[in-house]
Amino acid sequence: MRFVAGMYDTGRGRAPGSRWRPCARREIAMEGPGRIWYANYSETEVRSSPALGGTAEVVAIGSCLATASELREARDAAERRNTSLAARLPGAYLSVVRTGDVVRVTGDRAGTVTVFWIVDGDEVLWSTSALVLAAYAGSSPSLDRLLTSFTVHRVDPLGGRHSYFDGVSRVPPGRALVLEPGRLPRTEPVTPSVSGLLSFEEGAEALADRVATAVVRRMALYGKTSTDVSGGIDSSVVTAVASNRAPVLAITYTDRQMAAEDDLLYARRLAGDLPGIQHAVVDGSALGVKHFDRLDSVTKLPLTDSPSLSLGVLAIKAAHLEPALAYGSRAHLTGRGGDDVLDAVPTTNIDLFHSGHRSAGARDTCAFARARQRSVLSVLTEAARTARTTYPQALTRLAEELERRSPLALRPGPMAWCGATAAAAWLTAGGRSAVAALLDHAARRADPDIRPGVLHERLALERMGEEHATFDDIARQRWGLPVHAPYLDSLVVDACHAVPGWERSRPGDFKPLARAAFSAVMPAYALNRRTKTAHTQSVYAGLRANSSALTTIIKSSALAQAGLIDPVRAVAALEAAVRGEPAPLAGLHSLIAIERWRAAVPIRRELFWEQAPAAKEAA
Repeated sequence: MRFVAGMYDTGRGRAPGSRWRPCARREIAMEGPGRIWYANYSETEVRSSPALGGTAEVVAIGSCLATASELREARDAAERRNTSLAARLPGAYLSVVRTGDVVRVTGDRAGTVTVFWIVDGDEVLWSTSALVLAAYAGSSPSLDRLLTSFTVHRVDPLGGRHSYFDGVSRVPPGRALVLEPGRLPRTEPVTPSVSGLLSFEEGAEALADRVATAVVRRMALYGKTSTDVSGGIDSSVVTAVASNRAPVLAITYTDRQMAAEDDLLYARRLAGDLPGIQHAVVDGSALGVKHFDRLDSVTKLPLTDSPSLSLGVLAIKAAHLEPALAYGSRAHLTGRGGDDVLDAVPTTNIDLFHSGHRSAGARDTCAFARARQRSVLSVLTEAARTARTTYPQALTRLAEELERRSPLALRPGPMAWCGATAAAAWLTAGGRSAVAALLDHAARRADPDIRPGVLHERLALERMGEEHATFDDIARQRWGLPVHAPYLDSLVVDACHAVPGWERSRPGDFKPLARAAFSAVMPAYALNRRTKTAHTQSVYAGLRANSSALTTIIKSSALAQAGLIDPVRAVAALEAAVRGEPAPLAGLHSLIAIERWRAAVPIRRELFWEQAPAAKEAA
C-alpha cells in the first residue's frame, strides 16, 4: 500500500524512540520533534523546504504541484505563523509543517488525502492510512458505521472525526492535526485560499486558472498523459485543457446498454474537433466485462482504506484503462468531482432563503420542482420544514422515527436534511437501533447553525474524495497507473465553493460556471450539453450475470451475521434486480463493496510495522 506515517511524543516534545516503525518505508529528515516515513511514493512526490536556520519547515508528499519558490513562500509564511498556506498549494497532497516544537499535519479539502491518528501512551501515531493504524492497534472495522454509510442519506457515518475502524480517529478534511508537547492531539481549521465569497465572474476566472494549473502542471510532472472523455462537460473540459498543452490519449468507455445514449456521439465529435487528441473507444460488451465481475476471490482483491464502489467495476476499469497502459501513460486524468464543484445541491436554494433572499429562494425551489417533474407544493413544504429545523433536530427526529416506523416511510425528498435509503428496509430491529444510536451521537456533535446546502455539498464532496482515493489506490496496485481528479484539488474546490451554490446552479441552466470559465478552450456544443447518461441498465446486466456469486456474498454477510440486516430481504432485492424490476441498486452495490472490503482487510501489525532498533536515550 501507499501511505505516509509519523510519530510524535507529546510527553517529551522531541523525536520519539518507538519500538516500532513502518515496513518498506523511507524516512524524511525533519528537524525538531516527530518522525515521518513514506511507502510507495516516488522521490519526485516528496518535497520539502527546510528550516535553513529558522524555526519552520514544510514537507509536502503526493501530487504537490507547487514551484520551488511557492514552497519556500509557504515555509516563510509558516515562520510568520501562517501555517495554512502550506496546505493550499496547487495539487492534492499531504502537508506537514513544523513551527518550533509544534507539528501540523493536513490532508486536502476533498478528502482524497486524509489524516488519521491514534494515541499509544505519550506517542501519537498518524498516517494517511486508517488501515495502517488499525493494524498497529489491532482495531476492527466498525460494523455500525459501515451499516450507517448506506442505510441513511445525507448523514456522515463517521461523525466527522471517526474512521471506519474502531479507535482510529479521523481529521476532517479542511482541518489540521496539531501536535505539541504536553497536550493531547487536537484539530484546527485550515484557512481556505479564497477569503469570503466570490462573484460569479470572479469565480469563473479563478476556476479557469486553477483547473489549467491542476492539469498542465501534472502533465509537466508526470509526462505522457491519458484522460477520460465520457462526452460530459466535466471530463471534456479536462481533456480539452490537457490537449491544449500536449498530445493526449482520450478514452471513452461504452457498452451495449449505453449505446442508445449520446455519450459516444459527443466524445467522438469533441475528439475530432480538438487538436492533439488520440481517441480510443472501449466497448465493454465486446470484451465481455460487466459490473460485479471478479469478486468471488477475496484474496485477489486490492486493499483500500475504506469500502470502494470501484470493487464492483474492477473488470470494467481494467478494460477502460488498458489503452492507457498500451499508450505508456504515466498519469490518467478524470473529470471526477466536477458535479461537486461546478454544480450545486438542491438545498442551496434553502441557503438562498436563509441569506435574506426569500423570494428568490422560493422561486428557484419552484423551478427545481418543475424541472424534476415533482409536485411544487410538496417540494416547497419540505423546503419550509428544513428551513425551520436545525440539523441536530433533524438527526434526532430521524433516529426516533427509525426506531418506531418503517424505514420506507422515511425516504427523504430533495429538500430534506436527511432520511433513510431504500436499503434501510433490510435493517433488523437491532440494525435500526444501531443506526439510531449513531444518529443520536451525531446530533450531539452537529453544528446547529450550519445551513443545509453547505452541509450537503461538504458531505457529497468528501464522499467523492474518498471514492476517488480508493480508486487511485486500486489503479496503482493493479495497473501501476496513477489516477488524478483535478476538480478535487483544494484550490479548485476553494474557488468554486466561494461562489454561492445558487449561482453555480441556476433554474433552466446546467453548470453555467463551466461555460463561463472554459468557453475559450471548449466548443459551445460541449458546454451546452443538457443530457446525462445513467448507467442503470449496465448495473442490472452485471447483477444478472453475477447473481450466484453475489447471493453467496450477501448470505454470508458480516452485517447479517451480527444481526444488523436481514439477508433474506437483501437477497430478495437482488432477485428483483435480476428479474429487471425496480431495485435499490445503490444499496446493493454498497453492501457488496462493504462485504468484499471487510473480508479482505488484514488486521495484523506485522504486515505494515516492524521492530525498530532500540533507541539510545540522551544522557
